[in-house]
Amino acid sequence: MRHTALKDEFREQIAKLQPAIENWSPQQVLTWAFDSFGGDVAISSAFGASGMALIDMAARLRGADFRLFTIDTAFLFPETYHLMQRIEQKYGIAIERVYAAQSPPEQEREYGGALWSRDPDLCCKLRKVEPLRRKLSELAAWITSIRRDQTENRSSARKIEWDLKFGLVKVNPIADWSEMEVWRYIHDYGVPYNPLHDQDYPSIGCTHCTRPVLPSEDQRAGRWAGFAKTECGLHVIDNASND
Repeated sequence: MRHTALKDEFREQIAKLQPAIENWSPQQVLTWAFDSFGGDVAISSAFGASGMALIDMAARLRGADFRLFTIDTAFLFPETYHLMQRIEQKYGIAIERVYAAQSPPEQEREYGGALWSRDPDLCCKLRKVEPLRRKLSELAAWITSIRRDQTENRSSARKIEWDLKFGLVKVNPIADWSEMEVWRYIHDYGVPYNPLHDQDYPSIGCTHCTRPVLPSEDQRAGRWAGFAKTECGLHVIDNASND
C-alpha cells in the first residue's frame, strides 16, 4: 500500500474528494476510511475528550471491528491508564500500545535526567514522534481526533488529507467540530472520559508536561508550561516532510 505509485494515486483521489468530504458528517468520514482501508487504517488516540467521542462513534459504526492505538510514553497520568482499561471493557477492543525505543531509565542514561524540562522537543521526538512514525509505517491511513480550533497548526486540517510528515492518508473526522460539540456528544451518549477534565485539565499529556489551566488561560497553556510549545510534533509539518 505504501509504494510510490499507490501514494500518488491516493493523493490524487483525496484532492478530488476533498471538496465533497468537507460536507460529510464524522460518521460518513469514518465509514469512508474503514471501507477504503479495512485493516490498514487505525484510530490514534491519547484519550482526550475529542478522542473519546471519536472512539464511541467508531464503536457504534463497527462494534469492536476497528483498530485503535496509543503512544504510551510511560509518563501518562494514572487516570489515563484507568480510562484505557474502561475503554477496553466498554467497547470490547484491545488498544494497541506503542512504546519508545528506549525505556525511561535508558533515555535518562543517554540524555540525562528530566529531559522534558530541558529539551521538551527532543523528549517528544523520542517518546512520541518516532514511535508514531514506526507505527504508521504499518498502515495505509490513520484517523485522528484533531480539531481546527485547537491550535494554529491544526487550523488548516482537512477531514481527509495526505499526511506530508508521515507519507500516508490522514483522516480527521471531527476537524470542524467545536469543543462544545464534543462535550455535547459525550454527555448525550454517556461516553466515558478522563476525570482530569473536571479538574481544569482541558488537554492531557504526560505527567511532567501537563498542568491545570486558569480560567483566563488558553486551553493549551497547561502543556509544556514555560516553553513556547503547544504541540508534541505529531501534527506539525517539518523539514523532513517531503521524504
